[in-house]
Amino acid sequence: MSKITGTKGYDRFVSCFIESSQSLAFNESCKDFIPFLPPISARVLDAGAGAGQNSAALAELGYSVVAVEPMIEFLDAARSKYTNLPITWLNGSLPMIECVGAAPQKFELILVIGVWHHLNETERELAMERFASLLNSGGICALSLRNGPPGMGSHVYPTNASQTVKQAKEFGLDCVFMQENQPSILKNKDQVKWSRLVLQKK
Repeated sequence: MSKITGTKGYDRFVSCFIESSQSLAFNESCKDFIPFLPPISARVLDAGAGAGQNSAALAELGYSVVAVEPMIEFLDAARSKYTNLPITWLNGSLPMIECVGAAPQKFELILVIGVWHHLNETERELAMERFASLLNSGGICALSLRNGPPGMGSHVYPTNASQTVKQAKEFGLDCVFMQENQPSILKNKDQVKWSRLVLQKK
């Protein structure tokens, strides 16, 4: 099992997480981000790809996708299910995503879905700086921020959309979309609220 702090708890629910995640439709879970998708064939980084459903949806649309996930169990499930799609699957984690390297070919989109609440403030600052370094000018970072009681993942911190926007601005990322306090699309998650941000590199 992964030793990354933010993955604590998931090892108890591997099969459940994979099944529930891979049943989510991209057009529903990421609907707010669709208007901000870059032109087809652009390079996309899915940071914290989980069971791979968002990476798969983007690859099917024609994007060049790099998917990074710290839980090898989730990564193996993604590789197995989406084996026919041209996705680069990497075992790695936030905040630094070392597995991506210096990325001489930068990204037009970085997707960060359901991950931010697993990072503490220091890790968030490092991650945001890393996102800025990996994006081309004009590139987009799309984040979903979770607030509520712990779910399958037990290592969680509160998130704040306005604070995240302020943090992003320090690294040259401007907020072009913010929606707060949205309900979960999953059942029995009434206490969980989501905010969604789209940040653009100057």
